[in-house]
Amino acid sequence: MIGVFDSGFGGLTVLSALLRALPAYDYLYLADSARAPYGARSAEAVNEFTLEAVEWLFEQSCPLVVLACNTASARALRNLQQRHLPARRPDRRILGVVRPSVEALAGIPVGTVAHPDHSAPSDASGLVAVLGTPATIASDSYGIELRKLAPRLRLVQQACPLWVPLVEAGELEGAGAEYFLRKDLEAMRASAGGEWPSRLLLGCTHYPLLLPLLSRLTPPETEILAQGDIVAERLADWLRRHPEEEKRLGRGGLRRFATTDDPGWFAERGSRILDDSLNVERVRLCG
Repeated sequence: MIGVFDSGFGGLTVLSALLRALPAYDYLYLADSARAPYGARSAEAVNEFTLEAVEWLFEQSCPLVVLACNTASARALRNLQQRHLPARRPDRRILGVVRPSVEALAGIPVGTVAHPDHSAPSDASGLVAVLGTPATIASDSYGIELRKLAPRLRLVQQACPLWVPLVEAGELEGAGAEYFLRKDLEAMRASAGGEWPSRLLLGCTHYPLLLPLLSRLTPPETEILAQGDIVAERLADWLRRHPEEEKRLGRGGLRRFATTDDPGWFAERGSRILDDSLNVERVRLCG
């Protein structure tokens, strides 16, 4: 199965896109809801929690894991790829959401960046923005990657500490949600000298659930990028370029859901995103 991990149910926005684009594959979604959100956690805690989640997915026979969580991708992915996999799991693969999202933010077409460390920089210019959790923004993962791929682009990054709690609480509309979204959007614009970006990346998989409200608070000329479709189309490209990995994946159309918290709570909220009833199991992670 393809493992998909997030700290909560926001990663189901990525899974939903994967199911639309690559429906034949088997998927196992894991949410560490008992310890969500990760956005305000220390780097050490995020690394520890992500390692436990990835190892659990590996034990469930997932040869490939997608970190749908931006905070985990920003804080833990590089360490897992460069240290943990070679030493402990050389036959497994972990992919994150930061790199494909940066490619989309820079306007780089799918399939043109086959060698990330040696690709020619894009000549794109202008202003782009990333909204994310405090941990994701503090890591500067998007800035680091964007400076490699599109050094002429101006980037403004804005931490939105209350957006994930709003989504987890089901507060997607109303005066309260609008107040916090407007506040962070205005802070983003202030950092950019009052300018709206040409592209605005939602650097957290929870944020697309706020898209109807966000669309009303941003000008139509600002393109809002949600990560689900980005990750789906670039994962499809990765599988085409790695046929040896693609052959290891099951194609029975199986779906399995697991959470570290109340499965009923998760199923109720998750069913709204996937527009289907979910059979969710509760699991325990350990180091």
